[in-house]
Amino acid sequence: MLRASLIILACALPISAAAETVLLMAEEDGCVWCAKWDSEISHIYPKTAEGRTAPLERYDLRGETPAYEFTRRVTFTPTFLLIDDGQEVGRIEGYPGEDFFWPLLNDLFARAGISLDQRG
Repeated sequence: MLRASLIILACALPISAAAETVLLMAEEDGCVWCAKWDSEISHIYPKTAEGRTAPLERYDLRGETPAYEFTRRVTFTPTFLLIDDGQEVGRIEGYPGEDFFWPLLNDLFARAGISLDQRG
């Protein structure tokens, strides 16, 4: 009975958003490189191991800054920030094209020690 109560209690507790891994994209209106990323990557990103491991969140660089801890100020768009447990663990400034984006992103995961979700 006690064990069942503890399991029910644990399931009812809120999961901290800070424990999540996300890819945060800083963008702004009129950013041609943001639009290029959107046309080349955004439609496939959620279907990839990277997208399942770190779902994409977007924010307007000129708007309110999300409540994550950055290593330094974001000044370019697009900037892709890999966030883990609420803290930036790596970033890609600019969009170098799809042939370079994936290796750079995978390098961020590797350097942060984050394993990719390999479920297909």
